[in-house]
Amino acid sequence: MDYTINRLIADAEFDAVDARTRAALTDKGFGILTEIDVKATMKKKLDVEMPAYRILGACNPKMAHEAIGIEPRVGAMLPCNVILREVEGGVEVSAIDPVASMQAIDNTELHAVAGQVRDLLKKAVEAI
Repeated sequence: MDYTINRLIADAEFDAVDARTRAALTDKGFGILTEIDVKATMKKKLDVEMPAYRILGACNPKMAHEAIGIEPRVGAMLPCNVILREVEGGVEVSAIDPVASMQAIDNTELHAVAGQVRDLLKKAVEAI
Protein backbone atom coordinates (compact mmCIF):
# COMPACT_ATOMS: atom_id res chain seq x y z
CA MET A 1 0.00 0.00 0.00
CA ASP A 2 1.35 3.43 -0.91
CA TYR A 3 1.57 5.75 2.05
CA THR A 4 1.30 8.98 0.06
CA ILE A 5 -0.97 10.53 -2.56
CA ASN A 6 1.35 11.90 -5.25
CA ARG A 7 1.26 14.26 -8.18
CA LEU A 8 4.02 15.68 -10.35
CA ILE A 9 3.42 19.23 -11.53
CA ALA A 10 5.59 19.33 -14.65
CA ASP A 11 7.67 22.34 -15.61
CA ALA A 12 6.40 24.43 -12.71
CA GLU A 13 8.10 26.83 -10.34
CA PHE A 14 8.28 25.73 -6.72
CA ASP A 15 6.64 28.82 -5.20
CA ALA A 16 3.81 28.68 -7.75
CA VAL A 17 3.08 25.06 -6.82
CA ASP A 18 3.25 26.00 -3.14
CA ALA A 19 0.57 28.68 -3.68
CA ARG A 20 -1.60 26.30 -5.73
CA THR A 21 -1.24 23.60 -3.06
CA ARG A 22 -2.28 25.93 -0.25
CA ALA A 23 -5.30 27.11 -2.27
CA ALA A 24 -6.37 23.54 -3.08
CA LEU A 25 -6.06 22.50 0.57
CA THR A 26 -8.05 25.54 1.70
CA ASP A 27 -10.79 24.70 -0.79
CA LYS A 28 -11.12 21.28 0.86
CA GLY A 29 -11.30 22.66 4.40
CA PHE A 30 -7.64 22.36 5.42
CA GLY A 31 -5.49 25.00 7.04
CA ILE A 32 -1.73 24.97 7.40
CA LEU A 33 -0.70 24.59 11.06
CA THR A 34 3.02 24.09 10.53
CA GLU A 35 5.56 24.70 7.82
CA ILE A 36 9.12 23.43 7.60
CA ASP A 37 11.54 24.64 4.94
CA VAL A 38 13.76 21.55 4.90
CA LYS A 39 16.19 23.03 2.36
CA ALA A 40 16.84 26.10 4.56
CA THR A 41 17.09 23.97 7.70
CA MET A 42 19.64 21.60 6.16
CA LYS A 43 21.70 24.56 4.94
CA LYS A 44 21.62 26.22 8.36
CA LYS A 45 22.20 23.11 10.49
CA LEU A 46 24.45 21.01 8.25
CA ASP A 47 25.70 23.49 5.64
CA VAL A 48 24.47 21.20 2.85
CA GLU A 49 22.67 22.16 -0.33
CA MET A 50 19.60 20.31 -1.53
CA PRO A 51 16.69 20.94 -3.89
CA ALA A 52 13.68 22.84 -2.57
CA TYR A 53 11.74 20.72 -0.07
CA ARG A 54 8.90 21.99 2.12
CA ILE A 55 6.64 20.20 4.59
CA LEU A 56 3.17 21.65 5.19
CA GLY A 57 1.26 20.40 8.22
CA ALA A 58 -2.34 20.48 6.97
CA CYS A 59 -5.34 20.14 9.25
CA ASN A 60 -9.06 19.93 8.59
CA PRO A 61 -10.41 21.05 11.98
CA LYS A 62 -13.77 19.31 11.60
CA MET A 63 -12.18 15.98 10.72
CA ALA A 64 -9.44 16.34 13.37
CA HIS A 65 -12.05 17.03 16.05
CA GLU A 66 -14.00 13.96 14.98
CA ALA A 67 -10.88 11.77 14.98
CA ILE A 68 -9.74 13.00 18.40
CA GLY A 69 -13.22 12.34 19.78
CA ILE A 70 -12.98 8.74 18.56
CA GLU A 71 -9.36 8.13 19.50
CA PRO A 72 -7.85 10.81 21.81
CA ARG A 73 -4.21 9.80 21.21
CA VAL A 74 -4.55 10.11 17.42
CA GLY A 75 -3.18 13.64 17.79
CA ALA A 76 0.27 12.05 17.87
CA MET A 77 -0.29 11.34 14.16
CA LEU A 78 -1.65 14.77 13.23
CA PRO A 79 -1.52 17.02 11.26
CA CYS A 80 -1.59 15.51 7.79
CA ASN A 81 1.76 16.30 6.21
CA VAL A 82 1.96 17.43 2.61
CA ILE A 83 5.40 17.73 1.05
CA LEU A 84 6.50 19.73 -1.94
CA ARG A 85 9.84 18.82 -3.42
CA GLU A 86 11.73 20.01 -6.41
CA VAL A 87 12.46 17.10 -8.74
CA GLU A 88 13.76 16.80 -12.26
CA GLY A 89 11.01 18.05 -14.54
CA GLY A 90 8.93 19.92 -11.96
CA VAL A 91 7.62 19.80 -8.42
CA GLU A 92 6.24 16.68 -6.78
CA VAL A 93 3.44 17.07 -4.24
CA SER A 94 2.91 14.17 -1.83
CA ALA A 95 0.24 14.07 0.86
CA ILE A 96 0.13 11.44 3.57
CA ASP A 97 -2.52 8.79 3.02
CA PRO A 98 -4.38 8.85 6.35
CA VAL A 99 -5.75 5.35 5.77
CA ALA A 100 -2.21 3.99 5.52
CA SER A 101 -1.01 5.93 8.55
CA MET A 102 -3.95 4.79 10.69
CA GLN A 103 -3.31 1.09 10.05
CA ALA A 104 -1.47 0.92 13.38
CA ILE A 105 -4.66 1.82 15.27
CA ASP A 106 -7.25 -0.92 15.70
CA ASN A 107 -10.38 1.23 15.48
CA THR A 108 -12.78 0.81 12.55
CA GLU A 109 -14.64 4.04 13.35
CA LEU A 110 -11.35 5.95 13.08
CA HIS A 111 -10.53 4.17 9.82
CA ALA A 112 -13.79 5.47 8.35
CA VAL A 113 -12.81 9.05 9.25
CA ALA A 114 -9.35 8.46 7.76
CA GLY A 115 -11.04 7.39 4.52
CA GLN A 116 -12.97 10.66 4.39
CA VAL A 117 -9.80 12.66 5.00
CA ARG A 118 -7.98 10.67 2.30
CA ASP A 119 -10.74 11.53 -0.18
CA LEU A 120 -10.41 15.23 0.65
CA LEU A 121 -6.62 15.17 0.36
CA LYS A 122 -6.81 13.25 -2.92
CA LYS A 123 -9.19 15.85 -4.35
CA ALA A 124 -6.93 18.65 -3.16
CA VAL A 125 -3.85 17.07 -4.77
CA GLU A 126 -5.76 16.50 -8.01
CA ALA A 127 -6.85 20.17 -8.02
CA ILE A 128 -3.30 21.56 -7.86
